[in-house]
Amino acid sequence: MANVVLVHGAWSDGSIWQRVIAALHEEGHQVASVQLPLTALDEDIAWTRKQIAALDGPVTLVGHSYGGMVMTGAAEHNEQVTGLVFVAAYAPDASETLRALSGRGARARGSGAIRFAEDGWTTLDPDRYRDAMAADVPVADTRVLAAVQKPTHSACFSTPSGHGTWRDLPCAYVLSLDDGILDPGLQRWFAERTGATVTALHASHLSPVSQPAAVAAAIGSMLGGGASPEAS
Repeated sequence: MANVVLVHGAWSDGSIWQRVIAALHEEGHQVASVQLPLTALDEDIAWTRKQIAALDGPVTLVGHSYGGMVMTGAAEHNEQVTGLVFVAAYAPDASETLRALSGRGARARGSGAIRFAEDGWTTLDPDRYRDAMAADVPVADTRVLAAVQKPTHSACFSTPSGHGTWRDLPCAYVLSLDDGILDPGLQRWFAERTGATVTALHASHLSPVSQPAAVAAAIGSMLGGGASPEAS
């Protein structure tokens, strides 16, 4: 049995992992899904650290999207963390921000769906949510996801990361080839820079929702210490 902590991204919550959690539980693993406040990167990191500390023994961190920024920070100077799994996620190095990293990739078709309020909070246009985040998820389900999306403060996107802990830990990367909001080419660059074992899926950004079995299998390969061959 292994300990796994799942970290969601922007405009979502821990429920995106529900079918991944079920699959990992079937394999006998202890799984926790963090509910981030999405108020600031430092606060999200602190919340994730609390979740890690609540578990006994080594922990594998799994981050989706912005959650990659969070888990990278939560792993810093944390001896409990033994591996990182990036799921269509950012993999920052020291002093890099999510906004700056996004600029390295091609402009995604879904980037125009982001709404910026004057008070700093951001949401996704509900009418464009499916195209941006979950084009391979049933329409009825994406309507629910859009309706319950969690607002994310823009401070999460502009705060520099600390040390790139992927330099010190084994990594895996689950790449979404049909992603509408995070350039697949940029994801490939993240995977290469981290030296990760890659699983490439024909999936939207929300692969934990659309392809939970494949995402769980990639996480399981990390837990088992084996290599997960790249799929296409």
